Amino acid sequence: MLLAELVSVLLVFVFFAFGALATSLLATIGLLNDLESQILSFSVISLLSLIVLRKHARKLLDRRGLPEYNEFVGETAMVIKDIPVNGEGKIYYRGAEWKAISFNHSLISAGSKVVIMRTEGIVLIVEES
Repeated sequence: MLLAELVSVLLVFVFFAFGALATSLLATIGLLNDLESQILSFSVISLLSLIVLRKHARKLLDRRGLPEYNEFVGETAMVIKDIPVNGEGKIYYRGAEWKAISFNHSLISAGSKVVIMRTEGIVLIVEES
């Protein structure tokens, strides 16, 4: 079940694995002696854990609530290709070329120094310094 969970993105199989583990522990200590009670226990534990814990587990794994990656914010860079008013240009930062957009929607010409205000994926939003 745990291998199936690694392949899927549904976050369902882990609860069946939990049901199987709990059922095996109950059978080992002698609370579930016959096959019918083990099947019933597995079903009930799996479904209850799925219903009760899935929403909480998805919230823990959801990365949309995390703050934006901001290691670059506040750093300075050099414009190597003009950044037009409503378009992308290029800046040179940490030994690489990056796509850049003007924060104020103003023209920033090549050779200007800019400050990185934020990131949008691999595009840096910059303001002339």
